[in-house]
Amino acid sequence: MYGNNRYGEFLYGNESKKINGEEHYIDLLNLIPPFITELTEMYEMYISQGNEVGSLRHSMEDVIDQCFIMTATWGLGRWEAVFGIVTNHSLSYEQRREVLVAKMRGQGTTTVQMIKDVAAAFSGGEVEVTEDNPNHRFIVSFTSTKGIPENMQGFISMLEEIKPAHLAYEFKYWLTTWDELKNFNWNGLKVTTWDGIKTMEAK
Repeated sequence: MYGNNRYGEFLYGNESKKINGEEHYIDLLNLIPPFITELTEMYEMYISQGNEVGSLRHSMEDVIDQCFIMTATWGLGRWEAVFGIVTNHSLSYEQRREVLVAKMRGQGTTTVQMIKDVAAAFSGGEVEVTEDNPNHRFIVSFTSTKGIPENMQGFISMLEEIKPAHLAYEFKYWLTTWDELKNFNWNGLKVTTWDGIKTMEAK
């Protein structure tokens, strides 16, 4: 029991990784005189304790990981509750972390720098934000990452939340140009798809 609830009733309990003692085994035999382990009973006892100590250490490290967004797994639900984000279990841990980091960076008055920081959290690279004041909009250009960022829908949702209501926006993506393909031949390109060519790095 944890408080008034049984462990496992929370959603994060379902995400916990089952710990296998043997997987995290710590060899305690190296810490005691060899003659002690010559007794079968003592040898088996230290083997068993090595499994338990390894599991305990792993559990402690796992709990500490939940204290930081970039390493949290089953604890992400707690972070999402703190920032008022609805947990979406269909997203990967990485995508949920992106939403959390963007939410942290999006606190306060909306500025160009804030939008850049939020966009960078989703793209994993550099972005440029260009204001188009006469048309009441701004343009987000993903300058260092080719293609469309994987969690684009998450970014759009976050952008809708932090941007001024009267401003529109559009996105610009960086894709492979024909000029970048001049050093390739068709035999070298036929192993990939058109989508793959659009985001491949030039030689």
